[in-house]
Amino acid sequence: MRFLRRSLAGLFLLSLTLGLLAWAGILVRDAVQTRLADTPHIPQARERVFAVNVVPVRLETVIPEMTAFGEIQSRRSLELRSAVGGTLIDLAPAFVEGGRVAAGTLLARIDPADMQAELERAQSALQDAEAERREAIRAVELEKDALAAAEEQAALRQRAYQRQADLQTRGVGTSALVEEAELSASSARQAVVTRRQALAQTEARVDQSTTALTRAHIALDEAQRRLVETEIRAEFDAQLEDVSVVAGRRISANEQLATLVDPAALEVAFRVSTQQYLQLLNASDQPRELPVTVTLDFYGASVSSAGTLIREGAAVGEGQTGRLLFAALEEPRGFKPGDFVTVKIAEPPLERVALLPATALGPAGDVLVLGADERLEAVQVELLRRQGDEVLVRAALDGRMVVAERTPLLGAGIKVRPLNTEAGSGPTGPDVQAEATMLELTEERRARLVAFIEGNERMPAEAKQRLLAQLSEPMVPAQVIERLEARMGGLSRCGISPAPPVDS
Repeated sequence: MRFLRRSLAGLFLLSLTLGLLAWAGILVRDAVQTRLADTPHIPQARERVFAVNVVPVRLETVIPEMTAFGEIQSRRSLELRSAVGGTLIDLAPAFVEGGRVAAGTLLARIDPADMQAELERAQSALQDAEAERREAIRAVELEKDALAAAEEQAALRQRAYQRQADLQTRGVGTSALVEEAELSASSARQAVVTRRQALAQTEARVDQSTTALTRAHIALDEAQRRLVETEIRAEFDAQLEDVSVVAGRRISANEQLATLVDPAALEVAFRVSTQQYLQLLNASDQPRELPVTVTLDFYGASVSSAGTLIREGAAVGEGQTGRLLFAALEEPRGFKPGDFVTVKIAEPPLERVALLPATALGPAGDVLVLGADERLEAVQVELLRRQGDEVLVRAALDGRMVVAERTPLLGAGIKVRPLNTEAGSGPTGPDVQAEATMLELTEERRARLVAFIEGNERMPAEAKQRLLAQLSEPMVPAQVIERLEARMGGLSRCGISPAPPVDS
């Protein structure tokens, strides 16, 4: 009985399984037939729309600004060197590093004892030369008188000879008397020649004494000049630099004592590329006298001065590129020679140009413009200048919208969705955003920054006051905080914990 019950249950399960399998097969067959009989369904493709940032194009007159970096130097400097050797016996109180002196100020004095003795010897030699010349002149006068007397005696002897010769022709005189008179006349003429030679010698003595007197004057002038050179004076109002001497030191001739630097006659030397240099030339191939702005940045503050482009370098220089230019500072207050500064040159204005972000310009010199039905159009433009993150272009696009940031996915004919149709074309770079970011400091962090500023002895007093005034405000520029904390390296060595991260 049990066997029969189990057999019947097994047959039931087997028949149920076969029925399910047959039903599944029928379903699969019907689905395949239906799929083969239906027409294929193709989904409708949708156009992809990109979201882009656009800026309006405004044609206006823009003054391009060229940026370069240079070094402050003085247009007038002078090396103080000793013309004579000796011992420094006197130094001015201002003869120190950084001392300010006025024109004509006595800076140093060298022991003048040797030069004074040399001057006295030259004066004595001059007196001897003058006495010698006076004696030579008197000798010339005496020789002239002696020559005149000899000539008179020779004339008398000649007349006596002629008288004896006349007497002989008349038979009164003798031949012996005639010969004696002729010998006397000849001796008198010889005496005249001798006196002439003596006169010539005395005249030559006068010439030699004149030359000796001239040499004595030259020696006296040189001795006086060397005595004056024992005093070192300032040639102009200046500051002293590289002072390397002390009182009592023995110095040699041509040794450098210090350098005079005129702090009011400052200029900046900076280098630009050849392309930028060509943009600054006028019709005569000379750099224009363009206005420049020189800025020195330090500790979140800055010092600026206006200036004028005055000249260019004569040569490129070995291992250098571009062109070297010089600009004179009009207000050099706060600048010192050796400062590394930023120079901004205002070029001649350009009319009817557009100021666009540099990312809007394509490699082919075109921009993407928002056209009809919000589709992009490629328009060719003329690139005039590059200014940091911006470009100056010229094109007939006044009032149209230009894509501010191009990507490889964008091109002519692409449909887009503009995001900022009201945005201007001003700079939007990270530097501008950082300038505009204001942070609120905790009291502990504010105290650390104030202590760092007050304890910094190298920071100028004006910069300290400016920074302390900014830190006293409730909101402080983020750029100032970052620069101060970047210069607070080594606080852990002073027992102060590092500053916490920037407040958000």
